[in-house]
Parts: sequence; structure tokens; C-alpha cells
Amino acid sequence: MDYRDTVFLSVAENLSFSKAAEELFISQPAVTNHIKELETKLKVALFERKGNKIYLTKAGALVYNHLKKIRQSYSALEFDLQRLNDAYKGVIRIGASSTISQYLIPEVIASFHKRYPEIELYLLNGNSFEMEQKLLENEIEVALVENQASHSNIKYIDFLDDEIVAVTGSESVYAKRKLLSVADLQELPIVLREKGSGTLQVINKVLFKQHIVLEKLNTIIHLGSTEAIKNFLRDFDGIALVSEKSIEKELRLKEIVKLTIQQVSFHRKFRIALKQGHHASLTNLFVDFLSRYNY
Repeated sequence: MDYRDTVFLSVAENLSFSKAAEELFISQPAVTNHIKELETKLKVALFERKGNKIYLTKAGALVYNHLKKIRQSYSALEFDLQRLNDAYKGVIRIGASSTISQYLIPEVIASFHKRYPEIELYLLNGNSFEMEQKLLENEIEVALVENQASHSNIKYIDFLDDEIVAVTGSESVYAKRKLLSVADLQELPIVLREKGSGTLQVINKVLFKQHIVLEKLNTIIHLGSTEAIKNFLRDFDGIALVSEKSIEKELRLKEIVKLTIQQVSFHRKFRIALKQGHHASLTNLFVDFLSRYNY
């Protein structure tokens, strides 16, 4: 691809000349010059300014759609050529929800790097909603999420089962109870994940089917990570709802106790999220590796 095309794609996806300059490691005036040269070549205006923001013109949107396909074709070509020599190179940007990024994906990434050492991996983390937004804004190629929501512009692929379970600290007054009723779930002090987290979305959906409104729980605090919740449980006489995948170490060390909730279970799927449409060959390679991984 012509370098001016690369500059245009960066500006179009960031809707910012300054962000494109940072992304491409060139000056902002250089970005401006490349765009002007491309506009002169194509004889159309590609961007229009409204206040402090820029937007693609109709012609700009058309050019973007075509150049994006050309970029994908070049990426596929490079990948296929590398595959002839078993030399995979490139960059994959991954976003993962807090639970997945902390307890699942590091091992997978390490194994992937061992198999494909020339591929650079970048991992961002946050809650599921944030990762989906980054995917839609082209900040990442793959999002790994734990929510049950569906976005029309995103394709979802299940890759692992999980269960959200009730836990309490080993020194808590509830540690010897073992069993909780639905009524207990509504009355006992509880700590939950923050709004936007996949864990909270799943909890909300299951409780709604039990005719329990999430806002009616005796929620003491919402915390932004499972690690924060586990630390909170050390001095908290109450319960929490967390991923079973996140508590293996604490159960082994007997720092927390898992409780069974009668007649209620919080099963879910961890999912790979991809933007609808064609994907780069490296993205497909990682998704296939992730789907086949022996957890």
C-alpha cells in the first residue's frame, strides 16, 4: 500500500490528526501533508471539520471502505507468504475482561508466543463493555468477554465454560454455613463487581429470572476487580459472587470458602468477540489457537 493510504486509514480510524501522528510516529504536519496529497490525487475532500472534531466526508467514507479491504488483502498476502516459510510475523492487539485477563489469558499468550515468537501481542484489560467499545473503535482486533449482551456489529464465539459462585472469607461468620437460600442471597451483606462488568450482567440476568431485582440486594460496595473483592473479603462479614476460575488459589490455601446457593446457579460462557466482516489472517490464527487450547 502507498504510505499516504496508511496515513489516511489511521486518521479515519482515530478521527484525529494528532492521534494518527502518535500512532505512526510522525509529526502532525506530516500527517496533514499526506492527507492533502491524497486528496489532490483523488480530487476529493476526505475530511470535514465541525468545531474541534473531524469527520469523514461521503467520499472519505467510500475511500476508507475500499482501502480497508485492500489493507486486509495485503495482510493476508503477507501472512500466506510467511506461512510458506513457517515464519509468522505481525501484531495482534487483544482486549480481555478483568477475569479473563487475570486468570486465563496469560497462560494462553505465553503458549502462543512460544509457538509464534515473531508475532507481537498487546493485551489491554477492563470490563467487558469497555473491551467491546475498543473493538468497535478498532483499538483492538480481538475482545475476550464474559458478559451475555450481544451487539449487532459483533460476532461472538464461545470458547470456555465458567460459573459465578458465592464465596465468603474463611474468618467470616458465614464461613460454616455451606448452604445459602434465595432469601439469604437477598438479605446478607454482599460485595459485587462494578456496572459494565460481564460478571454483574450475568448475575443480574439470572436473578431477574428468579424475580429478584439486583438493586434490592444488600450490596455494601461495588468493586472494579475480582482481586479487590477477594482482598475485601478478608475483613468483611458477608458474601461475594465471583468467577470460579478466579478462586482456585484461595480455596487451596483455605483463605475463602465457597458456598452453595440452593436453586440458583450462575453459569456462563467466556466468549471471543470479533467485529462482523473479514478478519486479518493473524487474528484468525490467534482465534483458532485460543479455541483449541487445552485449559
